Amino acid sequence: MISIKTPEEIKIMAEGGKILAKIVKELEKKVKPGITTKELDRVAETLIFKSGGEPNFKGYEGYPATLCTSINEELVHIVPSQRKLKEGDIISLDLGMKYQGYHSDMAITLPVGKISPEAQRLIRVTKKSLKRGIKKARPGNTFGDIGNTIQRYVEGQGFNVVRDLCGHGIGKELHEEPKILNYGKRRTGPEIKEGMVFCLEPMVTVGDWKLKKSKDGHGFETQDGFLSCHFEHMMVATKNGCQVLTNMLK
Repeated sequence: MISIKTPEEIKIMAEGGKILAKIVKELEKKVKPGITTKELDRVAETLIFKSGGEPNFKGYEGYPATLCTSINEELVHIVPSQRKLKEGDIISLDLGMKYQGYHSDMAITLPVGKISPEAQRLIRVTKKSLKRGIKKARPGNTFGDIGNTIQRYVEGQGFNVVRDLCGHGIGKELHEEPKILNYGKRRTGPEIKEGMVFCLEPMVTVGDWKLKKSKDGHGFETQDGFLSCHFEHMMVATKNGCQVLTNMLK
């Protein structure tokens, strides 16, 4: 069952989402050639505790870190390590936090120094597909409308959307109903209703969308080794559309 959040719950989640977005903005400043993903993880955890939250990825299904740091062909859930970022990489930072009993979750993909035109375009298209999905996230539409919009835009740009992973509801649990696909048909799936809180997270590949498990046992990467990209926002459906709760302040 898809839960409808009360105004009080939405207020707490909005506060948590705002804090999380500020933390991710701080991490963005740290992304440059030479830094290790383990150092990014340390910074993320420190900032979460300083903000009055706690990491919600750490320990979830055995995941050993606070932050997910996926580089190039790696898509999601890669465990931070002593690997150093290098010029030309792209890195996805996926971070979650529990705040006053409620979860928040978001992800961005960033360039490391100067990157290839193809990588620039992949990031731009994935980010824009999320924006298009957000515009469809309004009461009266269905979650299938969102997936269809994302898929049509991404494939129209010559890329592919991942089928094996998806967005999700969120609240007292990190992953709640519904599962929100990044592909599909219009007017399918549950109807979006005011008060639903969920995460949209388009995952896009340059090559084939099929994935394989990464060597660390937690992450996923593209089977063909081509670049992948991931963006995610948490939002609440309102009577006027939707409000993004993890907006990054400029």
